[in-house]
Amino acid sequence: MLKLPRTIRLDPSDTFVFERAAEPGEWAVSGAFVFWNQDPAALGPKQRVALRSGFLGVDSLGWSTLAIVTEADEAEREAMVERLAATLLEKFGAPDLAAARGAAEEEVAFAASLCDHAPQTLLAVQRSVEHGEIRERFRTLRPRETATGADSLHAHASAFTFHEVEGEDEPVEQVDLMGLIRNDSMTRDRT
Repeated sequence: MLKLPRTIRLDPSDTFVFERAAEPGEWAVSGAFVFWNQDPAALGPKQRVALRSGFLGVDSLGWSTLAIVTEADEAEREAMVERLAATLLEKFGAPDLAAARGAAEEEVAFAASLCDHAPQTLLAVQRSVEHGEIRERFRTLRPRETATGADSLHAHASAFTFHEVEGEDEPVEQVDLMGLIRNDSMTRDRT
């Protein structure tokens, strides 16, 4: 069976940190192409968050912090390619439908390559711009093993384990979520 990523929303934070949050359950792609040929310094705060850590929902063109590995069939994959191809043609300036379809096939194939994990595995992305190139790193978050002898309430004291990637220094990133919320609510109050 084929596996593809879908957007997932574990809490409402995506609706605060992104300009447009993806709807839960949309098929997702990396979405890095949205930022191609753009100066990161010229992006707004919520666009920078999407650049740093968002998966793109194919239907809404909204962003999701996490995606979940989901089983799919060939008809669903083909529909995802066609929807993305239409978007690339309409909104991203693809020269024709054939070129858009080719690019969509590549994006969906890359998204599928991220799903070489058990269904229900969560995926996270971290992007950085280095020497004008977008660099992506993907992480998986899996439920922890059941603790031996623990009761059902405490069998999974921590929901996920985090694994470091050897040989790579992590950039320090800080996001002021409360500041984003304040700025967002101030913007809404003015409209």
